[in-house]
Amino acid sequence: MKPDFREYISENVALCDGAMGTMLYERGVYFNRCFDEVNLGDPDVVRQIHEEYVRAGAQIIETNTFGANPFKLGKFHIADKTKEINVRGAELAREAAGEDTWVAGSIGPLGIKIEPWGKTSLEEARDAFKEQVCALCEGGVDLFILETFGDINEIHQAIDAVRQLCDLPVIAQMTIKEDGTSLYGTGPEIYTTRLTEWGADVVGINCSMGPHAMLETLEQMAEYTNLPLSVMPNAGHAKSHDGRIFYLASPDYFAKYAHRFMRAGAHVIGGCCGTTPEHIKAMASVLRMKQFSGAHRESQTVRANGNGRKQPLEIGAKSKLGHSISEGKHVFTLEITPGRGWNLEKTLSKAGRAKEAGFDAVNIPDGPRASARVGVMATAARIMQEVGIEPILHYVCRDRNILGMQSDLLGLAALGLPNLLLLTGDPPVMGDYPKSTPVFDIDSIGLTNLAYALNCGIDIGNRTIGTPTGFLIGVGVNPTAVNVDLEIERFYWKVDAGAEYAISQPVFDPGALLSYIEKTSKYMEERGLEPIPIVGGIWPLQSLGNAEFLHFEVPGVTIPDWIMKKLQEAGSKEREQEIGMEVAKKLIDDILPYVKGFQFATPFGRVKPAIELMEYAKDKIRVRLQEP
Repeated sequence: MKPDFREYISENVALCDGAMGTMLYERGVYFNRCFDEVNLGDPDVVRQIHEEYVRAGAQIIETNTFGANPFKLGKFHIADKTKEINVRGAELAREAAGEDTWVAGSIGPLGIKIEPWGKTSLEEARDAFKEQVCALCEGGVDLFILETFGDINEIHQAIDAVRQLCDLPVIAQMTIKEDGTSLYGTGPEIYTTRLTEWGADVVGINCSMGPHAMLETLEQMAEYTNLPLSVMPNAGHAKSHDGRIFYLASPDYFAKYAHRFMRAGAHVIGGCCGTTPEHIKAMASVLRMKQFSGAHRESQTVRANGNGRKQPLEIGAKSKLGHSISEGKHVFTLEITPGRGWNLEKTLSKAGRAKEAGFDAVNIPDGPRASARVGVMATAARIMQEVGIEPILHYVCRDRNILGMQSDLLGLAALGLPNLLLLTGDPPVMGDYPKSTPVFDIDSIGLTNLAYALNCGIDIGNRTIGTPTGFLIGVGVNPTAVNVDLEIERFYWKVDAGAEYAISQPVFDPGALLSYIEKTSKYMEERGLEPIPIVGGIWPLQSLGNAEFLHFEVPGVTIPDWIMKKLQEAGSKEREQEIGMEVAKKLIDDILPYVKGFQFATPFGRVKPAIELMEYAKDKIRVRLQEP
């Protein structure tokens, strides 16, 4: 009979099995099929693989359930089989394990991004893991292996899911890059400390890298925990040849590293992608020959590792715009869309007119409607340097992955460009190059979390960056969204993530904006958040065609029928422009008491109407201030 797992690994090394996916692939189960579903479709194949690992000397075998969560199974339209697949996976492993081998429930990432980087909440992620944990427990597992996680926030939810449902041992493993950091850039000193704090019984690393990189990282991890360590490397890097996948690290190579892993502090050793029963057999021979003792790991001091988080700057200290917002003043910004070519003379000229007219800042859209234009970073930097008016740099998630976004944000801080408007971005199908590839690694909520973390001196990997950034974080809101309730909820999460002000889509229905502000304020106050200032978007319509374009082709913009009817009855282009200005001034009158400023668009590059509207709004404010 096998001993208590926790007691055993406190003084011994336990050998885990190798890859399941590699073995299934070799038996003709290809990548277009759900590997986890094989538990139901071809159970004998799964059972046979387990039995081969047991014969090779594995003391722990993992269930074939790495991707058996509702999100990943949903891609194969079998999310409703989550329980059945997990229960059967545990039963198959149990049948092969016999009396002497531990069965570990394998749980991997959900295959989606969770908050703060994605729209899936921590609670939703935890519930998905719980569904898997319950089923694996019902199937009879002895412990859990949480493996191949790149995001420590996600593995935290997986650990919590196990801890809330049972007291079985947990091996928690991150996947790493060559430098030892996780896929999100989190260093060994951070994820080792966190996994220890969160209640794992064993902390470790697996997948992505071969034995050499794993050993170097394992040695670093040993400095930050007194828990047993685990390591399960790939058989080197995958190679493709004639449509087949090969791994080149041999069983003998793994045998050499098994001893090195043990000396570095590993109490659980196994293999990941590319490893086979032959690799496990080779490691079993070495581990049997080497007498394990507690002296294998040199004495160490576990270094306390605080999260390094600092208090961000007050809004008023971030920029002139931030100072005005912090004092409750109305702010006025002019939107200037960069040109399609590299020459910025016209853009700089418009920015100069904005400064002379008394605008607080100029807004620089980032590829609006998925168009290809000169980069916003270069545009904003030249406006700041050559014109001297503060830019608000729009930044969208469409075109860069999360690492590129962090690099850009750090670059903006280095250039002294603190004012941001963070947006998800329009999909490429709307723009000039509809076949270009969108990224959308995260959305505007995740990007707000990222910018706020940098303001606290922490990067996406929870590492300190030295001096924190000082971004003034703005976000977009859409009062006329098709699903207003969802828009309000998303706005709440943006504020919760660190947004400090918002700019609305162009407003043409004051009632919709006022209703949105009222509902949003109530929603936030009920959840303990203070509402943030909203700057109203004003678009001076230039023609009926301009209105039709906005209404039918620009996401988030809705123009009421009464405005359309007035434009249709105008009779001339001059009258259409007059109506556009009349509508804009009436909107300013209606929403002035409820917003903290205005952003004025410049349709067709025309700055004059925006200047006239700003002066009109300022006159209205002066009158209000003089009223008793």
